[in-house]
Amino acid sequence: MARPQARVEAPEEPPLDRTGAIEQAYRLHRARRRARVRRQNEARTADVRFYVVLATLVFVLVLIALAAWNEIQRVFGL
Repeated sequence: MARPQARVEAPEEPPLDRTGAIEQAYRLHRARRRARVRRQNEARTADVRFYVVLATLVFVLVLIALAAWNEIQRVFGL
């Protein structure tokens, strides 16, 4: 008949964190959070920059169209 396995009792106190694993984990999660926030801010900034450039291009296009229309009217006497 098989003998029951000997029970190993867990130590009463948790082992000391001699390598700083807990602090490293905190630093890792803080770095991840900072990176996520930075990506969100960069995406928001990129959206604003896109619309500013788009509005500027449309404005310049309208100015060129008006100048061309004015020149056409002057040349052909419309």
